Amino acid sequence: MAVYAIGDIQGCFDELQAMLELVKFDQQNDQIWLAGDLVNRGPKSAEVLRFTKDLGPTVAKVVLGNHDLHLLANACGVTKHHHRLDTMDSVLNAPDRDELIDWLRRQPLLHHDAKLGFTMVHAGLPPIWTLSKAKKRAQEVEEVLQSDDWPTFFQHMYGNDPQRWSKMLKGWDRLRYITNCFTRLRYCHEDERLALKHKGKPSESPDGQTPWFDMPNRKTKTERIVFGHWSTLGTGQYGQVFSLDSGAVWGEKLTALRIDKQPYEWFFIDAQQGEDKSNL
Repeated sequence: MAVYAIGDIQGCFDELQAMLELVKFDQQNDQIWLAGDLVNRGPKSAEVLRFTKDLGPTVAKVVLGNHDLHLLANACGVTKHHHRLDTMDSVLNAPDRDELIDWLRRQPLLHHDAKLGFTMVHAGLPPIWTLSKAKKRAQEVEEVLQSDDWPTFFQHMYGNDPQRWSKMLKGWDRLRYITNCFTRLRYCHEDERLALKHKGKPSESPDGQTPWFDMPNRKTKTERIVFGHWSTLGTGQYGQVFSLDSGAVWGEKLTALRIDKQPYEWFFIDAQQGEDKSNL
């Protein structure tokens, strides 16, 4: 069985199909890991969701990204954070909208395969969490998203605070911190607070801010992790961590990494379209 971890698709359905053709993906034997942000900004979000849903949970492993959560927020009426580049109508106006939304909100924030020895998240992990703790924190948010009261979550999700983890955090502050780690994190301050505003390359980062995977006391340093989210970082290997987002939705490339055997093999598909990169 071949296992391919694929970076942010963001509605670029044609590029996803081209990638699967490139790697000769076999639905009967192979598996794909999709590192979040299946939707938004690209033209075919509904097609991406339908295709992934139809593959089933054995073949397609998915984690939620910030754009996926943004779609869910809009689906339950939380629209004040709508962005001019949002392209979610293919899902929101779809005849199978309810099925797609219900499927999406039941996807996890973290996927771990002990046999393979890999973990997938969309954005990152704070240095203070072990993998065991990260799994438990992810489950806290997943339980809310999969409950009947899931729309209430999105009334409280947006925001950058709190920046520091404490086991004493409760309620929406606790869930917001957890969500921001899994779906928005790029940098941490030297004192391990989340730094969520800067989105650029590490060479352009403000003083005192370090990529989450380079934090010196990170408790998951020995874990192999694949993640997306960070198109300005691009693809690459950083110790045991692999970055997969190469900006397909911005007219650059879609990336896949074969992770079931070494040496790991990278695959790239040129994007068929470009989008306005302002306010990325």
